[in-house]
Amino acid sequence: MKRLALILALIAGPLYAVQPDEVLDDPALEARARALSEGLRCLVCRNENIDASNAPLARDLRLLVRERLMAGDSDDEAMAYIVDRYGEYVLLNPPASGSTWALWLAGPVMLLIGAGIAVIYIRRRGAAATDEDALSDEEAARLRDILNGS
Repeated sequence: MKRLALILALIAGPLYAVQPDEVLDDPALEARARALSEGLRCLVCRNENIDASNAPLARDLRLLVRERLMAGDSDDEAMAYIVDRYGEYVLLNPPASGSTWALWLAGPVMLLIGAGIAVIYIRRRGAAATDEDALSDEEAARLRDILNGS
């Protein structure tokens, strides 16, 4: 039972990274802030959103999002402000435009190149194996003699 409690505590730990003093009084604004935070990357923890991170920088970003929303910014304006300040890297799912096209295309291109190299290697290996497997007449006669026991 203690192990189960420990496992649940470790799993649930990141879910409570948002501190009570950060939560906005207006539930609608808080919901908007949480929705925006899900799309923002913690710059310290890498592939973790700022709501799940306990890093001080993630806390600063959460507070900045809430500050912008309380100032009257729309969701798009708040995100644009944060992207202008920290760059597109702060987005967990950056748009495929401009400088990010290379990043979006690099994975599929590398996969196709790897698959092409693998196909060429397998075909060459198969062709080489058939050439080496063929026995000369002398080798075939010797093999028959060995198998017949003479």
